[in-house]
Amino acid sequence: MKINTVVIGGGPGGYVAAIRLAQLGIEALVIEKENLGGVCLNVGCIPSKAVIHAAKSFYKAKNEFGNMGIKISDPQLDFPAMISWKDKITQKLSSGIGGLLKGNRVSVLKGTASFVSKNQIEVLETSGTKTTVDFENCIIATGSSPIALPAFPVDQAKIVDSTGALALKKLPASMIVVGGGYIGLELGMAYAKLGTKITVVEFADSVLSAFDKDIVQVIEKKIKKLSIDVLTGTKAQSFKDSGSQVTLVCETPAGVREVTADHLFISIGRKPNTGGMNLEKLGVELDKQGFIKVNEMLQTSVSGIFAIGDVAGQPMLAHKASKEGEIAAEVIAGHKSVMDVRQIPAVVFTDPEVGQAGLSEKEAKAKGLNITVSRFPYAAIGRALTTDETDGFVKFISDATTREVLGITIVGANASDLISEACLAIEMGAFVEDIALTVHPHPTFGEILMEAAKGNLGEAIHMLNPKH
Repeated sequence: MKINTVVIGGGPGGYVAAIRLAQLGIEALVIEKENLGGVCLNVGCIPSKAVIHAAKSFYKAKNEFGNMGIKISDPQLDFPAMISWKDKITQKLSSGIGGLLKGNRVSVLKGTASFVSKNQIEVLETSGTKTTVDFENCIIATGSSPIALPAFPVDQAKIVDSTGALALKKLPASMIVVGGGYIGLELGMAYAKLGTKITVVEFADSVLSAFDKDIVQVIEKKIKKLSIDVLTGTKAQSFKDSGSQVTLVCETPAGVREVTADHLFISIGRKPNTGGMNLEKLGVELDKQGFIKVNEMLQTSVSGIFAIGDVAGQPMLAHKASKEGEIAAEVIAGHKSVMDVRQIPAVVFTDPEVGQAGLSEKEAKAKGLNITVSRFPYAAIGRALTTDETDGFVKFISDATTREVLGITIVGANASDLISEACLAIEMGAFVEDIALTVHPHPTFGEILMEAAKGNLGEAIHMLNPKH
């Protein structure tokens, strides 16, 4: 078989790259060993957000609807039905990707690929057939997988990773989450809302340690409300099989402590999938963390070989992978396209949500920048009160001299949607006045960005401005 471009991996980077190639008139072949959509669609972003939404709805019905006069007596959770609903969503979306690829005349081979040379791969199809493919260009989009801890072998029964945590057969009474990053907290908070007793063990001094402390404090307030125990500065050492449960032995600042639960959820990050492809045979360079080294055009150290998404470095985000897929396809087509990571947002689906674009306050200060920092609270927005979602604020960071928008962080309801305006502002090099002067509809959550921009100028209407 001969093809212009082979795409190894059918996740959010790979399938987007293939479709963009087809749009540009370039014949492409996608090789995917499992289901189209990759980790994100099948066992990551999409199913986790379905569970998070269901958990939030259940929690509100049980604990908060009464505030609005809606009386629901003892709402019940059908956990298997919830998981089935989640699975139907992923199946529908994966099938949709297959239709998109077919409609764009992109071929798909199901199997695993390994390089024979810089212009040839061998595909071991799931049927057992071996197929040799000759190509001019190749895009590696193999994604990532959960980092394993040797002392805690994942069996997807008592000890689970993120994949197993989304595929439990019954609601656990208790769960220990090792890792206080975004994946662990998102699912930990969701399960807590469903009624699971959650304990989070984090080695750092704080959960979500990549974010500014004032942002994290809003999340910590809700964590406390959900009765989640958080052990920071704590190292997971070993575990004991306690029959129907598992006991974690950990070292806390106060000494050794044991915690017992139905499941142990290991969530300490992800690693790039670079094994099994004979990359070393080609001379494809990796960095110290095992990511494939690429330039701003997603080209590797080997001519004609590109890498995108999680396998090509941080941040390991689906939307970054998709954009990189477009860029790689355009470069192959001869376009002068480059990847700019400055406006790529980070979103955390905790409660409340967090969205960040551009620099955080601590990042700006670490760079020695002269900045103006302002905050505007959700509690001052009418729409927040009408939806009973008043926790949180918008933090606005600008250049103190030029007023260019350097970064915006949102912690609060719908932050995952609101952050897109911040991305646009940073991508276009907007000034604070550009957002402040833009009329936003009322009453909406969106107007909090306008108010925050006005506040950055000392001109906020719905809060008292600090005296300078």
